Parts: sequence; structure tokens; C-alpha cells
Amino acid sequence: MKRPFLCLAMLACAIPWLTAQDSSNVKPKRKAAAASKGPQQPLGESLIYKTIEGKDLHLYVMKPQDWQASDKRPAAVFFHGGGWKAGNASQFNYQGHHLTTRGMVVVQVQYRLIQQDGEIPLKAAADARSAMRWVRAHASELGIDPNRIAAGGGSAGGHLAAYVGMVDGADDPSDDLKVSPKPNALLLFNPALLHGQERATLTPEIRAKLAPISPWKAATPDDPPGLILVGSEDGILKPDKVKEFQDMCHAVGVRMEAVIYPGEGHGFFGLNKSRERFFDTVREMEKFLASLGWISGPPTLTQENVLDYVKQIKMSASR
Repeated sequence: MKRPFLCLAMLACAIPWLTAQDSSNVKPKRKAAAASKGPQQPLGESLIYKTIEGKDLHLYVMKPQDWQASDKRPAAVFFHGGGWKAGNASQFNYQGHHLTTRGMVVVQVQYRLIQQDGEIPLKAAADARSAMRWVRAHASELGIDPNRIAAGGGSAGGHLAAYVGMVDGADDPSDDLKVSPKPNALLLFNPALLHGQERATLTPEIRAKLAPISPWKAATPDDPPGLILVGSEDGILKPDKVKEFQDMCHAVGVRMEAVIYPGEGHGFFGLNKSRERFFDTVREMEKFLASLGWISGPPTLTQENVLDYVKQIKMSASR
């Protein structure tokens, strides 16, 4: 069992001076797809993976058109961003839709949000582990290969994906702890791996609270390979910190790739921000998954069919 690691320069855990959303670093919209804000509801079949505090938590499963329950397909489980206090499970509707055309099952996860500034997102972290366990435990019903499940997400959701991939801790005691929540790959879109080193000194109390869910300096040889996609002007995860994180992973033999997008700030990858960057990041994700042998052939997303996806998804959501 991997021990939790203290984070010397902690991730953005919704403490007032730590946030996974910094609007000053978001670049103006460029080449945004028409009507691409997308449906506000997550696509796919809604399933309850956990009931806690009197609330049902859902995950949403998207499947390829030729899906059968007897399949053993690779899967991607996505956690949305929003500083652990906002957002919903629809963030990766478009990326997920494309992955289903590549033969993958895609899951988007609802998790508990923090209720006030300064709250540590331990509940979100516990929910992330619960969701990963649920997906793996139900792999035979979902047509999923339990040994080919990626965890992905953006910003705060990227932190949750890295957390389930690299750290043990914050388990929900009601979980079946015999089922591993550890993903087999990581798809990290400007993940909130760390933040605040230059702005504040973390108190021992806060460090102790954050340690169980911090992926920073947590890399060990059994961690999954990963891909980080981040802008050069991201105020949450700067390029030098990406390199530092890569070096820590490589030092223990873990593959961690990174693509830096010049001039881009935080949250640059959404279709509502830039069709070009949506295109670029999805294709990088495809190449990475192909390198793992999870999908075959070169990227299939083209600039021409991005708008077709918008139309298809809107039609699907309206049914």
C-alpha cells in the first residue's frame, strides 16, 4: 500500500489563496465552434454508483454504437473541473463522444462539491475512488476491460484523476476495498497538481489535511502512464512545474508525457474556448491511447467533423 506523501507546494485545494480557476490566465475565445457551449447535462446512461449524505451520486456511461455487454473495451473515466466547488459531469461530453467512435466506453462522474472556501475536497477525493471502484467492479456489465481503464479530467478534475492514479488515502469506509481504484492510464487536462508555493506558506495543519489527496511527490513505480496537456500561460500549473512533475515520475520509471500549448491559459482545451485547441488536444489523447494499444491507427478527429459532433450531440441530448 502506497503511503500518502506530503506536498511541499500544494495543489489548489480551494483554500482562499489556492484555486483551480484563475480567470486572469484564461485567454480570449478563439475560433470557437458555433453553438458549442454544449448541453448542460452529461450524455449517456445515468447510473447511481453511491448514495451518501442522503444523496445519490451518478455516473454517466457513453457506449460505442456497436457495444455489447460481452465486450472487453478500454474505458475512460472523466472528472469535471470547477475548483472542486462548481461544474458538472458534462464537461467532457465532446471528448467522450469522440472516444466512443474509437471503440471506447466513456464514463463521466458526479462528485460532492465543497460548500465553503477553505474546505479541503476530501469528499470529492473519496467519491473519485468510489467511482473508479464501481466502474471496475461492474466492468463485465459495462463491456469494459478492467485492466484498461483510464482516469482523466480537467483542472480540479485532473487533480482527482491524478490522485486516484498516484495516491492511497481518503477511502470511503463503505467501499469494497478489495477492488482497486487505480486507473491504468491518466489523461490530464491542465490538472491542478499544485499551486500556491509562490504566494503563501502552508501551515502544518493545512499540509496534514492535504497530504492524503496530494499527487505531488507521490510517484512510485506502480503508477500508470500519463499524458498532461497544458498551456504555457497556465497560472495553475506552469511549464517548469510540469517538467518537475515529469522528472519525478521518470525518476521512478513512470511514463509521463506532456504537451505545452504556447500562449494558452487555464481551461484552454474546451470546444467553447477554441475549436483548434479542442482538435489538438483530442488528437494528442488519441495518439497517447494508441501508443498504449487501446485504440488502433492514427487520430480520426478532423477539423471538418468537429461541428458535426456538436450537431450529433445536441440531437442526442434532445431525444
